[in-house]
Amino acid sequence: MGIKWKDKLVEIKWELVGILGKLLIDILFYTTRIELRGFEKVRPIINSRKFIWAVWHSRLLLPNYLSRGLEGTAMVSSSEDGEFVARILKRQGHEAFRGSTTRGGIKALSALIKKLKEKQRVSIIIPDGPQGPRFKVKLGIIILARETGYPILPFSYSAKRMKVFASWDRFILPYPFTKCLGIYGKPFYVPKDADKDALMRYRNLLEKELNCLTIEADSYFNHKIA
Repeated sequence: MGIKWKDKLVEIKWELVGILGKLLIDILFYTTRIELRGFEKVRPIINSRKFIWAVWHSRLLLPNYLSRGLEGTAMVSSSEDGEFVARILKRQGHEAFRGSTTRGGIKALSALIKKLKEKQRVSIIIPDGPQGPRFKVKLGIIILARETGYPILPFSYSAKRMKVFASWDRFILPYPFTKCLGIYGKPFYVPKDADKDALMRYRNLLEKELNCLTIEADSYFNHKIA
């Protein structure tokens, strides 16, 4: 009986994390002024709900907010930190597939590919997560694009006033009532017949595009994050 009650309390804790996390994100970005560059060019892709949204780990918050209501999917780490993200995503109406490069990643990626083939759904992927290296794309997102036929849509953002954490990813947290600039990059497809060399070329293409978007967004506010 004691174990069951303990499990229930843990579940209640995580449910509260999801509720409060979503609420805080909604309140934060409700107070900010958000400018989106390149949106009109990619609007048809976004409206199709058939794309893979690629965002750096440190730049997750704004796309997390913008994706509410899209009923998407996401690859999330199996760690305790990943549980925070998974619970918030659940409250936003998304489905989280738990796994990383070190724990259950192949199984989670296979399940995600199957899910996207069954139904048109947005997939939010953090290609340098869950533990880095920072700003380095792992091949999982490229394989996902090849197997599903979905285009990859790069996105990054910055904020005029923000807290930069001393974490491995240099995570940014915009302050309330500030301005945010989000930038959509050029979407691209990975061919079905892409071999290992081609996968690496597309990996490098995505990495370069995401880094360019991040530098552009930071430079707009005269930030230079080491």
